[in-house]
Amino acid sequence: MIRLLIVDDHPVVREGLRGMLESDPGIEIVGEAGSGDEAVIRAGESRPDVILMDLRMPGGDGVSATTRILANHPESRVIVLTTYETDQDIVRAVEAGAAGYLLKDTSRSNLLMAIASAVRGETVLSPSVATKLVTRMRAPMPDSLSRRETEVLSLVARGLTNAEIGKALFISETTVKTHLLRVFGKLGVSDRTAAVTTALDRGLL
Repeated sequence: MIRLLIVDDHPVVREGLRGMLESDPGIEIVGEAGSGDEAVIRAGESRPDVILMDLRMPGGDGVSATTRILANHPESRVIVLTTYETDQDIVRAVEAGAAGYLLKDTSRSNLLMAIASAVRGETVLSPSVATKLVTRMRAPMPDSLSRRETEVLSLVARGLTNAEIGKALFISETTVKTHLLRVFGKLGVSDRTAAVTTALDRGLL
């Protein structure tokens, strides 16, 4: 019998997961939590084998809760179950010790298989998440953006022209262009739109 804790800040999601999983004879749902902080408490009380962990919640997010839970209960397995699949979210969750990263559109059968795999000590990833991780590992990591480069790109994301950015930051338009060229090089892109999209995807903005 696999002891399962469900963590999500939306009651309807918790109810849906409970209804989906509690009919399985191999699973016992030992508790629910609506925030990261509550998840830490419930994990200490119920000692679950597997925790389905939402990623972005008020009162402590899923990554920090995962870190705290596994520090005290390393025998538990945490599977992140979220709608988000940015590179930064995935890497943060894996670095925190999550045994899996699934998207909320996963099927009941895949979720049950993932839970069983996590108990066996295996890593479980949604196909799109696995692809992102492999691509990230193969690609050279870009240098982090400097503070000024981040400021310039943030204003680009707001739709400002180079001239408007220069006025806002009290620098010349030529300097703005220089910063953008450096950003393009670091991110491996060739235009402003791609720079903003890539930076957002990698958690740099």
